[in-house]
Amino acid sequence: MNVKSSALAAVLVIAAAVPATTAGPIAYGICQTGCNAVAVACYAGAGAVMGTVTAGVGTPVAVLACNVALGQCSAACATVALFAPTP
Repeated sequence: MNVKSSALAAVLVIAAAVPATTAGPIAYGICQTGCNAVAVACYAGAGAVMGTVTAGVGTPVAVLACNVALGQCSAACATVALFAPTP
């Protein structure tokens, strides 16, 4: 066995010994970023700035709808992306 074959065999043994990742923290982060980007656009469309509105009595309905959509999107990320395989 030459040096290149030995090195390849060593890499294959190490790669086989490393457990596969089954959770998707990278996918989760990307999903959350997408949710937040859409929420910021939703707020802008409603004439508000993300992070400056509290959910009080005078809050516009459109802003409340943005909050609901962000919550649903974030929940979907948690249930789907966290368990997706990460390459």
